[in-house]
Amino acid sequence: MDRTLVVAPHADDETLGVGGTILRRKSEGSRVGWLIITSVSVQNGWSESESQKREQEIADITKFYLFDDVFRLEFTPAGIDMVPMRNIVSTISDIVADFMPTEIFIPHGSDVHSDHRIVSQAVISASKWFRNPSVKRLLAYETLSETDFGTSDASSFRPNVYFDISPYLDQKLSALHLYESQLGEHPYPRSIEGVRSLAAVRGLAAGFMAAEAFELIRDRS
Repeated sequence: MDRTLVVAPHADDETLGVGGTILRRKSEGSRVGWLIITSVSVQNGWSESESQKREQEIADITKFYLFDDVFRLEFTPAGIDMVPMRNIVSTISDIVADFMPTEIFIPHGSDVHSDHRIVSQAVISASKWFRNPSVKRLLAYETLSETDFGTSDASSFRPNVYFDISPYLDQKLSALHLYESQLGEHPYPRSIEGVRSLAAVRGLAAGFMAAEAFELIRDRS
């Protein structure tokens, strides 16, 4: 059985960038895991109500996608840069070794959010073939309001893999509705209209009604 691990610096990144592909992989019979790097918790400086709201969202999303495994690291959002990189890599490497994915989806290394950039580099390091040989393919996804705000031309997101999510787009949008605290009204990037529009644009590039686009980092199939 193929195993897919989706790495999300923050809960909602997985749905914005990979939601349709998660649904597709599940329909194809893959075992799908979700790794959430940060935690909106009282210990990390959020209110009890904010923490409870996010916990409910995570529970609802887990049930929606029927994730086979969920891993949580509990780092402070926007505070990962204070953690030694070796600690992040080691912790992620242990999870990869436990889950043994054949495919990993990660945030793009040029994203404007520092959490995304650090997590991207950490997973790339943790998935080296001699550390975790189960990993055959590593793909970077795009996250609205992060990837599209990157400023480096040299390392900007350059999609070269497109997955047809036409049968799953409406379900992806339904998943986004579960993140009520994170959605905004158009033209806010993280809006239903924004996600639908991006899926249409990516579909145009690949000949699909709707698609998710990725940048292939490594493929050793």
